Amino acid sequence: MKTIQSILLTVIFTTLSLEANAQRNYTVNTNSTFEVAGTSTVHDWVMKSTEGTGTANLTVKDSKLAGIHSLSISILAESLKSYKESMDKVAYEALDTDTHKNIEYVLKSAEKIDETTWNLTGVYTIAGVSKEYQTQVKVTTNKGTITLQGSNQITFGDFEMTPPKAALGVVKAGKDLTVIFNIILS
Repeated sequence: MKTIQSILLTVIFTTLSLEANAQRNYTVNTNSTFEVAGTSTVHDWVMKSTEGTGTANLTVKDSKLAGIHSLSISILAESLKSYKESMDKVAYEALDTDTHKNIEYVLKSAEKIDETTWNLTGVYTIAGVSKEYQTQVKVTTNKGTITLQGSNQITFGDFEMTPPKAALGVVKAGKDLTVIFNIILS
């Protein structure tokens, strides 16, 4: 009888251990944030969104990220908002949101640097143009959620966009942009 109990306990603990360390699908949490920051001839500016959606397939072992097998994110371009509606309008024109509704990211590969740092290689598609970037991300795990934080330096030209202008061309956006993300996966 004790032998049967020992075997059953071993099977149960092995199964639980495998489940705790298995590959699992995650979705982008509504607390995730996405930002685009830039400059202009008048002031620095930031556009923010919390409306990103997406999925990831990850392996977590002993409460630490052990593998990133897939990650795809989509953000409705017009969900990016600044503090000024007129600025949003010229940004949407530059993004050609009438034709290209979403900004997307798809992971190609992931390399673990250390327990909290990963290098991700993936493709951004903005205004219908795709370009590959490498991104160093900080990873934290907390009670079943995984947070990926990072940024990329890009330019309007990388995506064949012309920097927006306003006020009859007096206000011009700088050519450099920073994409900043705080992706929470649960």
